[in-house]
Amino acid sequence: MNNSGLNVIDNKVLEYEGIINPKGIEDTTYLINNKLIVNSEKGNLLNELKRCLNECERFYFSVAFINFSGLQLLLDTFKELELKGVKGKIITSTYLNFTEPKALEKIKTFSNIDLKVFVADNDNGFHTKAYIFENRDEYKIIIGSSNITQRALKSNVEWNVQVISKRENSFIKDVFKEYNKLWDCTDIVDEKFLNTYESFIKEIRKVNSYKSMEFENYKQIKPNEMQKKAVRNLQRLRTVGEDKALVIAATGTGKTYMSAFDVIEFKAKKMLFIVHREEILKSAEKTFKKLVKNKTKTTGLLTGMRKDINADYLFSTIQSMNNNLYDFNKDEFQYIVIDEAHHSSSPSYKRVIDYFKPEFLLGMTATPERSDDGNIFNIFDNNVALELRLREALALDLVIPFHYFGITDIEGIDLSDVNLNNGNEIAKRLKVNERVDFIIEKMNFYGHDGDKLKCVGFCASIDHAEYMAAEFNRRGINSISLTGKNSPSEREEYIKRLECDEDELKVIFTVDIFNEGIDIPSINLVLMLRPTNSPIVFIQQLGRGLRKYKDKSFLTVLDFIGNYNKAFLIAIALNGARYYDKDSLKVAVATEFANLPGCTNIQMDRISKERILNQIDKENFNSMKYLKEEYQEFKKLRNGKTPYLLMDYINYDGAPNPIKFISKEKIYLNFVAKVENDDELKSLLTKDDFFTISKELSGMLPIKRVYEFAIIKYLMEHDEINLQQGKKEILKYIEFVDDDSVKHAFKCLNQDYYDSGQVKSNLKSFDYNDGILKTTTKYLKVIRDENLKIYIEDIINYGLIRYEKEFENQYYGVPFLKLYEQYQMVDIALLSNYTKIHSSFRGSGLLTNENDFFLFIDLHKEEDIKQSINYEDKFINSKAFQWQTPNNISQESHRGKNIIFNQERKINLHIFIRKYKQIDGKVQPYIYIGEGNTIKYHGEKPITVTMELENEVPNSIYLEFNKKV
Repeated sequence: MNNSGLNVIDNKVLEYEGIINPKGIEDTTYLINNKLIVNSEKGNLLNELKRCLNECERFYFSVAFINFSGLQLLLDTFKELELKGVKGKIITSTYLNFTEPKALEKIKTFSNIDLKVFVADNDNGFHTKAYIFENRDEYKIIIGSSNITQRALKSNVEWNVQVISKRENSFIKDVFKEYNKLWDCTDIVDEKFLNTYESFIKEIRKVNSYKSMEFENYKQIKPNEMQKKAVRNLQRLRTVGEDKALVIAATGTGKTYMSAFDVIEFKAKKMLFIVHREEILKSAEKTFKKLVKNKTKTTGLLTGMRKDINADYLFSTIQSMNNNLYDFNKDEFQYIVIDEAHHSSSPSYKRVIDYFKPEFLLGMTATPERSDDGNIFNIFDNNVALELRLREALALDLVIPFHYFGITDIEGIDLSDVNLNNGNEIAKRLKVNERVDFIIEKMNFYGHDGDKLKCVGFCASIDHAEYMAAEFNRRGINSISLTGKNSPSEREEYIKRLECDEDELKVIFTVDIFNEGIDIPSINLVLMLRPTNSPIVFIQQLGRGLRKYKDKSFLTVLDFIGNYNKAFLIAIALNGARYYDKDSLKVAVATEFANLPGCTNIQMDRISKERILNQIDKENFNSMKYLKEEYQEFKKLRNGKTPYLLMDYINYDGAPNPIKFISKEKIYLNFVAKVENDDELKSLLTKDDFFTISKELSGMLPIKRVYEFAIIKYLMEHDEINLQQGKKEILKYIEFVDDDSVKHAFKCLNQDYYDSGQVKSNLKSFDYNDGILKTTTKYLKVIRDENLKIYIEDIINYGLIRYEKEFENQYYGVPFLKLYEQYQMVDIALLSNYTKIHSSFRGSGLLTNENDFFLFIDLHKEEDIKQSINYEDKFINSKAFQWQTPNNISQESHRGKNIIFNQERKINLHIFIRKYKQIDGKVQPYIYIGEGNTIKYHGEKPITVTMELENEVPNSIYLEFNKKV
């Protein structure tokens, strides 16, 4: 026992709590707090600058480079300072010609900021990066490596040190002495300077293309992270005998390169690449040529004009291949790639796919939701080698980052009582001249990347789009409305005009025709001019401007948020997580979506933020009313087609989570039957044992290990399976599986671990004896009815594809636990190969399976329940957690010693945490944060234990657990 009255395993916890300072005590007379600021998932320089600016009385910047990409992120803060009368000085430079004239012009519009520029020459460079903040009682100074660019402020590897001094001292005096010396020797930025500098930069860009010449261009072309992952998964699928697969990845992420890498890896003698449109052909051929330069492979085209049918790698339109199909043998090509695979279910594609017998068939698409009246997943045997949607593409820097600004709409527009599906009424209320002026004012304030404005505005109706175009033209901004009225050729013409730097067209107003499929890479501004009533549509519209394009560094998004009753859907769309709860959504809004990766930045003004938070608070995301609305909106996006299958939801980025519908009505079809009042469907649900089987399988969703569903999928087409085949089926989805887990999965399907109630309420679908699992007669009767089988298969396929999306192909060992995944208590019995009744895994905050101890912890207890003990479960920081054991455990008990001395006794302490037990009346899952090791303990019955976490909790999750909104 030390003098603090604590039992300490080692000194680590004392460092956590500040008891030990290994560096010694600082002289707090002057420097009261130093810290290193880096860009990471814990924070970034942008947030630090905004915080310091909002607190200061004066500020002084000296930075070598200022680009508009970085300045735009500070505009709102500078505007607030201007309104408060807080003055500042900024010094920048012309060094290396990096500072952008439009950034200087923008700074000049703020009356509270004085701006000067150091004109660099061959003898005098300029490379300072200093941010000085003068407060009433202290000075804050940040000096380091970051300029004002979006990457320097948010994502680059940068080191900046913040020093806080209580009062003026020799260090502060030296800083201001140097700053004032610089200020005195630099030039004032006036109109003459700006004009001269802007002309100079334009001339430089004409003759010097250094901006687009990165050193990477001289390297051998190597796969990016998406491509590596896809190729690995394709190889794994082929290893276990699969001959088809689908890759889903956002436009511009490099799917064509990925296919080329895999074709080369496959060593195909002949390859066929099929596209929908001829203009893609040459681009695809060019990509392959780059990678097969020295590999003695020829490439060629099959079009109306060319027939290079003897080429090793042949690129063809679907029309040309249909016209020349019988010129080829069925096994002519070992590898076939179907680009834009969402067309695969159309007759022309089906004819080609059915004719050829390749060794491997690869489908690629960015938009599986656009499949032509069929399920493309079935065409590719439900093998999804990769699904990379918007959020992951942003994280991997495969698309352009976006700067989103949520702006409260003008007061005169009232949408509080309008039906969001009534486009005409919404348009009528939005057609206000004052609003047009307001939109243009905000466009001018926030600006855009690049010289020419290339903007798409999404409107509420055709009438609204035509009105906006007319009003913009009246105000001198060359605009056009493009809607369903226009022919494809007209659309193509106006898109080309918008993309052309010399053309005067600046804005296209549209309704929904640009939501998907149409690609305009050079767009630099998106205007959201209508209420958001669908996260899917929001994501589709946002995605129109995220394609990478030369010299384009970011997309500006201006969203005009009115007082309509579904504004919170914006938060669901921006959050990017398909599976969310009320609290996580509120934390995301309150922290301005701090967990979004890279340079993407989201800012909402105070009124918009409060409006959305209030709506989230009032909404019950689990009520039947809300679920019906979510379902109907999804159905509307499918052009009124009823989504009878769970797989319908997999197709769409931003789709509702159908597990919520299952939770409400036991099985998904039951929910659909009630909402649609479908008597035929209700009748189907009464057939034999169909409902019972569907309910049991649906109750396993979302699956947390793939073993059982992989085995059941095989048994959809076979009457029995042995352990060896079972293992082979599992390995289609995961890189490794141990034999004990395969046996455990067989026994689970045999209902060995069901309690008496579960045995009574569920059908015996499988029998396990002597290493063989067989289907029962009753189960076979259901799945041999094609009208019923489709829905059983749907549950299995949905479970498997969603599993692949969330767990990928990694083996997590036993217990099979993925960090930061959601789990219910009973899941852990399955995942730890528990060999007793699984439903007994409930009720207590501490459950055990041999040497694995599972700690289930609620951070916030219900206030209306009297607790017999005083809970003190809390994070000390992101690396340490304090936990109180159940109140019957003493230090001297066997279980107590296992917890206290867990490392010596080889006890694994697995920690599961949830913030609240229930939200909106629904029991919440726990988040697995990994294992912990006891480093300090005190007390009896309960013991209070401090554990060092083996994995530091990511900032996004740490914030979610600890921030109250």
